[in-house]
Amino acid sequence: MEKEKREKIAPQRRTAVVVGGSSGIGRETALRLAARGYRVYNISRTPFKGDRVQTVEADASQEGELKRAVESIAAETDGIDILIYSAGFSMAAPLEYAKSGDYRYLFEVNYFGAVETLKAASPFLKKRGGRAVLVGSLGGDMPIPFDGFYSSSKAALVMLARESDLELRKQGVRVSALLPGGTATDFTYARRVYGEEDARAYTSSVKKASAALANMEQGGMSPSLVADAIVKLAHKKNPAPVAVAGGKNTFLRYMYKFLPERVTDWFVKRKFNQK
Repeated sequence: MEKEKREKIAPQRRTAVVVGGSSGIGRETALRLAARGYRVYNISRTPFKGDRVQTVEADASQEGELKRAVESIAAETDGIDILIYSAGFSMAAPLEYAKSGDYRYLFEVNYFGAVETLKAASPFLKKRGGRAVLVGSLGGDMPIPFDGFYSSSKAALVMLARESDLELRKQGVRVSALLPGGTATDFTYARRVYGEEDARAYTSSVKKASAALANMEQGGMSPSLVADAIVKLAHKKNPAPVAVAGGKNTFLRYMYKFLPERVTDWFVKRKFNQK
């Protein structure tokens, strides 16, 4: 009697989606996931350079585009194992003269884009017991002079990760925020810095603060180290809802959390040349 022939079913290839994966931290993360054998998709306005990652073009500031992109990927893969939200925008501007179009755009990219992506991806993450990592910032724990909208959006992102993790945990999905400090990427040079015409009486202070922030970023962690921390967090069996990249940054976050605000504000003023 001949043995029954059984069809061999190839193991399902894991899928990772990186929003903002065309440059900086997002690009390094996408490359590391591809090296681990994931089928990696980048969602951004700019295509990923190289053939290891597929790009689905979408603008994070436009309502509905991220949802469309996520659903088009899921139609091909039937599920998502890892979701990384790394899109971001920053502006150096005084509160008094900040333009609503600028700070609303910032929140669309930094926060509401993450909400839309996580919401759209949740059904597909549940199919695979997936993981989501939202890239926050230590700036969400402390004020950055004249970059307060960015700090506010990153603080909101952390709370989104924590609350989403509570909601989705019973469904087998874990959500975390990863907080890097200053990181040496081109994000520094893409920051919108208000000049004399827009900043007016605050011009000198804006220049000093944005220069100090740029130096901090360019002298900070490499994007590859931050990407390593993201990938490690995404593969933990029981990931922390909030994690920090780097030992020095972990110490700084502890200090910001437990020292009195007047002390940390004094430190921030000196750090950003706002004496």
